[in-house]
Amino acid sequence: MKLKGKVAMVTGAGQGIGKATALKFAQEGAAIVVCDLNDDAVQQTVAACEETGVEALGFSLNVTDRAALDQMVAGAVARFGGIDVLVNNAGITRDARLEKMSADEFDSVIDVNLKGVFNVAQSVIHTMVAQGSGVILNASSVVGIYGNFGQTNYAAAKFGVIGFTKTWARELGPKGIRVNAVAPGFIETSMLSSVPDNVLTKMCEQVPLKRLGRPEEIASIYAFLASDDASYVNGAVIEATGGLTL
Repeated sequence: MKLKGKVAMVTGAGQGIGKATALKFAQEGAAIVVCDLNDDAVQQTVAACEETGVEALGFSLNVTDRAALDQMVAGAVARFGGIDVLVNNAGITRDARLEKMSADEFDSVIDVNLKGVFNVAQSVIHTMVAQGSGVILNASSVVGIYGNFGQTNYAAAKFGVIGFTKTWARELGPKGIRVNAVAPGFIETSMLSSVPDNVLTKMCEQVPLKRLGRPEEIASIYAFLASDDASYVNGAVIEATGGLTL
């Protein structure tokens, strides 16, 4: 088990890639701190992690709430003694073309997908610096590299996350902390649940592998980056798109 003895905090872990990542880390032996806005989903992920034989702790909160984040970190450190890995996965979409996007739609995505990443990282960083070790993994997106029609807010946030990643890798590397990002392509999650079948078919046709990605496939990349197998990987952005951008 690659993560045995580690403590991993995963935001947005109630569903999709976040839940798959929490479960993968648990299977690899890590104790898990589950964070999500939906309390029922938090408890379900905690139970699923505990079924693998590891300890898990759940928190229902919004990553825009700095005070709640600080309380979560304090609770996790009190329970487990430290935090070795942070997966900054929480995110939302509020899509619209530029001329129709409201200020609320723009602000809500920036607040969660960009400021939220900053909030959680800053909440845990003092613990990691004191330990002299740690891994921060940020969720970007293929949209954060190439942009996408109708996603001004989402693209801005995910481009920004890459900027965070490269900056923090420089700042924190000397302190023994690695920072990397993953940029998924089209993945089978609830974010695609409202997409019509004919559009999903066209999306698959754009991918050389001719299918959507699975949350578990992204979780495996996070698990690698969190492990000692990736001990010299720092400041990287790993694209996982099935070849979409070729």
